[in-house]
Amino acid sequence: MDAVPGFDLTQPPFDLLDDAGRGRLQATVDLGFHAAGSTLIEAGTPSPHVHVILKGLVHAYQADGPGGGQRFADYGPGDVFGAWAVMAGRARLSYRADGECLSFLIPAEVFRRLIEDNPRFAAYFNEGLATKGRLSVSGADRREAAELMVARVGEAQLAPAERVTAATSIAEASARLRERRVDCLLVDDASFEEPGILTRTDLLDAVALQRLPLEAPVGPLASRPLVCVGSEDVLFQALIGMTEHRIERVVVRDHGTSAGTIAGTLGIAEVLSHFASHSHLISLRLARAHTLEDIASAAAGMTELVRSLAAHGARMPYLMGLVSALNGRVMAQIFDLLVPAERRDRICLLVMGSEGRREQLFKTDQDNALVVADDLDWPGLAEAMARFSAALADVGYPPCPGKVMVDNPHWRMTATQWQARIGHWQEHHGGEAALDLSIALDARPIAGNPALFAPVKSSLMALGQDQILMHHLASATLNFNTPLTFFGRVRGDERGTDLKKGAIFPVVHGLRCLALRHGIGATGSIERCEALTSLDVLTREFGRDLPQALNIFQRMRLEAQVAALEAGRVPDNHVDTRALRRLDRELLRDALHVVKEFREHMRRAFHLVD
Repeated sequence: MDAVPGFDLTQPPFDLLDDAGRGRLQATVDLGFHAAGSTLIEAGTPSPHVHVILKGLVHAYQADGPGGGQRFADYGPGDVFGAWAVMAGRARLSYRADGECLSFLIPAEVFRRLIEDNPRFAAYFNEGLATKGRLSVSGADRREAAELMVARVGEAQLAPAERVTAATSIAEASARLRERRVDCLLVDDASFEEPGILTRTDLLDAVALQRLPLEAPVGPLASRPLVCVGSEDVLFQALIGMTEHRIERVVVRDHGTSAGTIAGTLGIAEVLSHFASHSHLISLRLARAHTLEDIASAAAGMTELVRSLAAHGARMPYLMGLVSALNGRVMAQIFDLLVPAERRDRICLLVMGSEGRREQLFKTDQDNALVVADDLDWPGLAEAMARFSAALADVGYPPCPGKVMVDNPHWRMTATQWQARIGHWQEHHGGEAALDLSIALDARPIAGNPALFAPVKSSLMALGQDQILMHHLASATLNFNTPLTFFGRVRGDERGTDLKKGAIFPVVHGLRCLALRHGIGATGSIERCEALTSLDVLTREFGRDLPQALNIFQRMRLEAQVAALEAGRVPDNHVDTRALRRLDRELLRDALHVVKEFREHMRRAFHLVD
């Protein structure tokens, strides 16, 4: 199969190519010989090839000067390098042969075409997804099909069976549907042994097409007999039944299809959501939640949602955005449950930190605050916010160790107090003040009256004009060294490498500071980076490489966290680099090199010293 002996297209990542891609690669790959000390790729220049080492050793160097440079990494047989150089159009490192070396040469144009035509192959390089099974769409489809054949109706999320009498009016039935947030009602009629079913569409047709008055009873509108499935039936049977009867909802009985207690109803949306990302299922359950217990039950599916989407190769920005949206719904619904409707227009709930940036995945510490209208007179505010923080903890969002929470008066302030606090941050440049300011800069409103936050946001943005403050704020970018050794290996301890401190934080905080200085109000790191690039504050290379590096760090941290959960451990920010595949190690080294370059950019931009 191979055009050149020894080049195995069945090995990762080349097994992710489709037949056309393998054929194209097979016809174009060549074998190159490199003499000892020769340069395979020169830093700062485009690379004509992606290399796969067959024999020998290659050293990568940071180009600090002609003929020299700091040793960054070593590559041996089976390692792939130069992919990032081809994708970015320039190499950040120089690669030199240590002794005679043989490598397979993949032409740059061919490699770029393979990236464009094969999303799974592209994901392998773009975000470090190095597990073939998790990238294989056909494999995922087979798994979902297998689940569809064995999963039981009782395992799906059923809608409650809401019952009304035949004498109930159309208006009353419509109100019940809205109140209970369901799509159908069961209608009990003394003339029939079994109830009938009444859908939202039936009511709409009765009013719009039959011109029935709102006072008309719903008994004659109900459909009979019920189409039922048993809770022990497989979901696939339920799907077939709905398809055959051209309906979107069936009634579920606890035992069998013709007898037993009615457990609820099942619709196509619940069936499909059970096998897709589960995100629609969570949204459905949140829409029907009336109590804190209901919300907690719905939010319990968040971890499985993240696992499922990650296993199916979801891109990190999309995954984080979806999780953030669902988190926001959970918090806003709890807020609305605990804050009387007449008070909501006088307060604004903010989320901050990674939640404010929409970069959260698993549930972590609460980071929230409150803006209170100056004229609000509500003696029960403190008690309500204490209940809110406690409710979030019950749902799975643990209290913040630093007490950045609305039950802490330090983060529950009137509009005037917020302005005074911002003035305090401007005058006090270090310590707790700098930490508080960094947290507040990522704030965004999710409940209550967002207009209350607008003047607070404006005052925060005005701080970017204070050069002394910006110098001190940006200095935190240098607090943690990039975890690379002198020879370019990823550094860590017995727990692994802390990606949050050494990789994610310098980029996130650096972009935060640059955005503030240049009046960019976005809170997300990727959005900040895009805006800074469009203003030519960052080079096009940084505009491309920083988001890619963040995606790599987030993906690797997520995979480590999922593995920790599966092993019964508490997930953290550490990654065991010894367990990474070769290409993942290369991606991580390259991404950390981007962090190192960005820290130098911050040092120059803000005149920082260690």
